[in-house]
Amino acid sequence: MEHPAFKPLMIRQSSLTRLGSMLNTAVGNSKKTANGEIQWCFSQVKGTLDDEITEADIISCVEFNHDGDLLATGDKGGRVVIFQRDPGSKTSVPKRGEYNVYSTFQSHEPEFDYLKSLEIEEKINKIRWLRRKNPAHFLLSTNDKTIKLWKVSERDKRAEGYNLKDEAGEMKDRGVLTGLRVPVLKPMELMVEASPRRIYANAHTYHINSISVNSDAETYLSADDLRINLWHLDITDQSFNIVDIKPVNMEELTEVITAAEFHPTDCNHFVYSSSKGLIRLCDMRMAALCDRHAKLFEGPEDAANRSFFSEIISSISDVKFSRSGRYMLSRDYLSVKVWDLHMETKPVETYPVHEYLRSKLCSLYENDCIFDKFECCWGNNDQAVLTGSYNNFFRMFDRTSKRDVTLEASREIARPKTTLKAKKICSGGKRKKDEVSVDSLDFNKKILHTAWHPTENIIAVAATNNLFIFQDKF
Repeated sequence: MEHPAFKPLMIRQSSLTRLGSMLNTAVGNSKKTANGEIQWCFSQVKGTLDDEITEADIISCVEFNHDGDLLATGDKGGRVVIFQRDPGSKTSVPKRGEYNVYSTFQSHEPEFDYLKSLEIEEKINKIRWLRRKNPAHFLLSTNDKTIKLWKVSERDKRAEGYNLKDEAGEMKDRGVLTGLRVPVLKPMELMVEASPRRIYANAHTYHINSISVNSDAETYLSADDLRINLWHLDITDQSFNIVDIKPVNMEELTEVITAAEFHPTDCNHFVYSSSKGLIRLCDMRMAALCDRHAKLFEGPEDAANRSFFSEIISSISDVKFSRSGRYMLSRDYLSVKVWDLHMETKPVETYPVHEYLRSKLCSLYENDCIFDKFECCWGNNDQAVLTGSYNNFFRMFDRTSKRDVTLEASREIARPKTTLKAKKICSGGKRKKDEVSVDSLDFNKKILHTAWHPTENIIAVAATNNLFIFQDKF
């Protein structure tokens, strides 16, 4: 059981689940309008659009690999579904972002900790791809306690003509052998196999919330609520504790770790965020235990909006380095912020995501929505940011033009080449015809997980049990 002093600080992760094998894809096309904005259109959606949702099918994480050809999703049922980009969609004019099911496998099973009398969910919390070194693909997946390294490989040939086995695989009677023959490789239908190569277990007392692969391609970190561990990919029975914020007396606990990530190019640097709204940059060259941070990023407190909920909504739910490594993106409950690594005192950019909910914080606290952990991601060129909201809305911010747009992932737009129309939310007064009232928002429909293709304007948006993919129109 969790320590009682720990509960008020726990930022709950929403339930997420498995994509069924019948998943379809949602991709969108976008073109730039006269004012330079990208116009996004629908192309595919994965998952059934029924009203009845099986909890095990709710998507819990989304991740493109480094070249964008593969897209992995994890769910609350412990399954990983990998989609592969259709080769023809990359060479067509204009390009299309169409993805088809490539492999599906059960990554984690439900377990029970008998020492603590605690059930361990099979839900996939994070997926991270390793950089490709050979024809196979490798990825890390984790639930609350156990991290696994998976190898995903293709096989299109099989050996035939064994000396000691027949075609059915049964052993032959050696007495009837009259000579030796050399087995030959025969073509077969393409088979994609996923096999666990490493299992990293028993290193976390609390729930794992982050994993991040280092740029050295040899190590990775895993973070729970109070500790961060450093692993070598080839060693499963030993990890090094590099951050430990657990107090001697748990009643003195004031903050928990909410997210952690390695720098994209500097293998000695990593950051972790906390429930106090702080981001700490650590340098592993300074000490073996990074209890002392190299930099502390903390924005000034907004005294005008100080309230009972200030500490809760200031908790950072996600932090991401930009692809260049110069900036960081953080997400709290009401906003996303861009930080320059050279300036610790305040963010260089702040974008309100759903400021209209500030007046609704009391009811959001009562229904636990205020503890939802929204993720955020960078655009392919670091000039845009993407994050989710409620009512299946997601928000995009252009850092150059300072324009923002609210779009919706819904079944109404699930038709090929349907252009997404910007949504406007009315927070008070008389509502216009094309506006959506705050009171009509569905807080059970929320977009917590998003991903952006590393080189193209293709985004993946997880809306409960559906995966929408949108793309810009050239």
